[in-house]
Amino acid sequence: MLQQYSRIMVAVDGSQEAELAFKKALNVAKRNQAELLLLHVIDARAFQTMTSFDTMLAEQATDMAKTSLKEYEEMAHKQGVENVKTLIEYGSPKTVIAKYIPDEHQIDLILLGATGLNAVERLFIGSVSEYVIRHAPCDVLVVRTDLNNQLPKDE
Repeated sequence: MLQQYSRIMVAVDGSQEAELAFKKALNVAKRNQAELLLLHVIDARAFQTMTSFDTMLAEQATDMAKTSLKEYEEMAHKQGVENVKTLIEYGSPKTVIAKYIPDEHQIDLILLGATGLNAVERLFIGSVSEYVIRHAPCDVLVVRTDLNNQLPKDE
């Protein structure tokens, strides 16, 4: 019996890696006739480092995320994925992607792009994908290649 996924989540942040994950998520969702949850996490910690929480910056980040998710949702519908939901969350991307959303929405597959962090960056801030792999309650697919399983060309 083939593995069947019913609720697939893809984390998108506007990066090239997230774009690759989104495209693969579309294919997996179509093959499985699954619900696709498009998630954008706004890292609230970035705003906490300022002396006063700047609500205008947070609103701008939210507006940009809404616009981006709307575009992703439209692309998904054009590609034949019927059941698409979008979600913006605030907090640490690691824990939101790995723990909070999968539990809250009964996600059975997470797709996310591989990050471009070097060894020093991973040491200090840690890789989101590494954390998700270790802590998610479901299958995780870290996407590195395009739909032809080729590494993307550096632009």
